[in-house]
Amino acid sequence: MELDIAPVGDRWKLFDELEGLWPEFMTKDPTSSLYYRHYQKLWPEFVLLAVDRASGQAVAKAHSVPISFDGDIADGLPETGWEWAIRTAIHDRFAGVSPTIVSALEISIRPDLRGGGISGKMLAAMRDNTARLGFTDLVAPVRPSAKTAQITKPIDAYAYETRDDGLPVDPWLRVHVRAGGRIVNVAHQSMAFGGTLEQWRSWTGLPFDETGPVEVPGALSPVLCDVAQNNAVYVEPNVWIHHRI
Repeated sequence: MELDIAPVGDRWKLFDELEGLWPEFMTKDPTSSLYYRHYQKLWPEFVLLAVDRASGQAVAKAHSVPISFDGDIADGLPETGWEWAIRTAIHDRFAGVSPTIVSALEISIRPDLRGGGISGKMLAAMRDNTARLGFTDLVAPVRPSAKTAQITKPIDAYAYETRDDGLPVDPWLRVHVRAGGRIVNVAHQSMAFGGTLEQWRSWTGLPFDETGPVEVPGALSPVLCDVAQNNAVYVEPNVWIHHRI
């Protein structure tokens, strides 16, 4: 498949073809609306779209944001990962603070095309776009894709597991490392949100009728359910990766 990967430009309608790629519960983090309600206006040049040249159909998309960071990336990035990147981008924009680095937020691929190397092409395009916009550092709070099959394994162990060739066991982390990225640290609270038990039942189709950890398909860690309080909370860990462009 030959792809055209470029900033979205005037092709916003094609984004409708890429809706519903995430489990429903993953769309309930309240921080996400700070970005997704405003990105078309505030950061269109940081949004990439991949289109199949033959069919003209949307294949994948990538989102990133410029942010300010005055620390040493090598010393570690914030524990609140993905949410921190969104909040920082919003705060910087409205406070007039000049960004110093770019943070990835999402690379999503049509389900029927996953596993065919498109993720690497999208990451390469994001690296190139970061450089084109004048930045030398791209960071990413990466959601390790195969962690969903090892939901109870601690992220501090999973993030650093490697194969015999020294590359990460996780395929999405492996794509980043192959592209030149370096694992910096774990963001243990990259995404955190709660809901009533009825909300969680509607989001997942699970009963949520016992207090304790609940393994939800698509989650990276168990959802913590408290029946007495009628509440369940999901805290997702991500893995910070740094690309020096």
